[in-house]
Amino acid sequence: MTEHTKGARRWWALFAIAAAVLVVGLDTTILSVALPTLSKVLHASESDLQWFSSGYALALAAAMLPVGLLGDRFGHKKALLIALPVFGGGSALCAYSTSIKEFMFARILMGIAGACLIVMALSAVTILFDKKERPKAVGIWSAINFLALPLGPILGGWLLTHYWWGWVFLINVPVALLGFIAAAILIPESKRAERTPLDVFGIVSSTAALSVVTYGLIKAGQDGWSNHTALSMILGGFVLMAAFFIWEQRLTRRDPAKALVDMSLFKSASFTWGIILSTIGIFAMIGILFTLPQYFQGVLGVNAITSGVRLLPVIGGLVVGAVPADKLAKIIGAKLTVVAGFAFLTVGMLIGAATKVDSSVSFVVLWTFIGGIGMGLALATASSAALVEISEERSGVGSAILQAANKVGSPLGAAILGSVLSGGYLAHLYLSNLPSTVTTVVRQSVFGGVATAKQLKDPALLATVKSAFMHGMDRTLLFSAGVAVLGLFLALVFLPRANAPTKLTK
Repeated sequence: MTEHTKGARRWWALFAIAAAVLVVGLDTTILSVALPTLSKVLHASESDLQWFSSGYALALAAAMLPVGLLGDRFGHKKALLIALPVFGGGSALCAYSTSIKEFMFARILMGIAGACLIVMALSAVTILFDKKERPKAVGIWSAINFLALPLGPILGGWLLTHYWWGWVFLINVPVALLGFIAAAILIPESKRAERTPLDVFGIVSSTAALSVVTYGLIKAGQDGWSNHTALSMILGGFVLMAAFFIWEQRLTRRDPAKALVDMSLFKSASFTWGIILSTIGIFAMIGILFTLPQYFQGVLGVNAITSGVRLLPVIGGLVVGAVPADKLAKIIGAKLTVVAGFAFLTVGMLIGAATKVDSSVSFVVLWTFIGGIGMGLALATASSAALVEISEERSGVGSAILQAANKVGSPLGAAILGSVLSGGYLAHLYLSNLPSTVTTVVRQSVFGGVATAKQLKDPALLATVKSAFMHGMDRTLLFSAGVAVLGLFLALVFLPRANAPTKLTK
């Protein structure tokens, strides 16, 4: 540690950077609330609205590894100071867009800058904190960033209700400015000691692989797993990914400094399994985050703001799990802490699978809080296990690998669990004596079913739609619980008990 990073300033820097990265996650959740308004203002079709969110997610995933390399090569602080104003500028462009093309361009720009923000901010944790303090810093960083889940709908709904819709995006500008000032003053610069030739094939193949896989998963989530384009994209993306890893392995053997990803990083079981387990945790977590807003708004009929408020127990549990996770890991080891996290997540979702249409608020608060604790423990500990042995000069690419895996895990979870939810919903949707046009709308989603039942003033249809959705939701939570059990087993078998020193820090 240098003198520059000692003292309380590091923690203030962490909070400021985490707040800046918070807007990246906040932007996605806020957008979901703003879509109906954007449909009217920009005359956007349903497909356009889907790609306002998907285009951002695609750019975010695709840019992860290249920006990690650029940070290691030219400087992590420099990359962060470029990304923050670009993200703020993209937000302003969104607010003042007058056409669909302008808005999409701004969203893609924000996605690329957002990728740089996330990777460089997590890299800053490696630079600012030593191995002992890093797990605690990662826990705080995780807790702050998950605040986007409830804050997005709450803040977005409030702004749309009381102010001009553009403020939904302009709110990012002052936060980006705060992050810029904090980074400029508090974060020291770090980069590789020597510049090496750019791994052009690695950059192109990794970007293409992440883009194609993410696009295919988004497509599968929208159109189902029977869609040939989605399946072809996913398969093609994994082929590209395999080619990328083969190339990087070869380049690492010849000259590790020239590789985009130094494959010797994966010799550390802590790094490898930390990434795998955090991705599994993200996947399992989607079971809660994907179903709850639909349950709140579709079945219970609350608005987006109230739905955001009802997500607070999840976030409360996550904070309770994530912040003290480092202390627990010091006592029982990283392995058992991650195992405990997946155990809490499993129990929470198994209880949640008993949720009914008329379940009490306290029942939902109970199981979402338990699930949140599990998320916090598992994700914070697994992420810190992946990062704790990475040296400062490799922190960019190391953080990028972790974030790229997580960003693929999210749409993968949404696509698979969306299919599980849809299958359960359709299997218990008993429709008779209804016109085919009405049946089509009802089968599309719980929102379409509820709206149609209310329009037809048909209480029996309304009850059927809600009951069918609850069956799909319960089945989805059971599936997610199974994924959490898998994470528990893998952590127990493969994750080191403690983060043993390796050669990666030399």
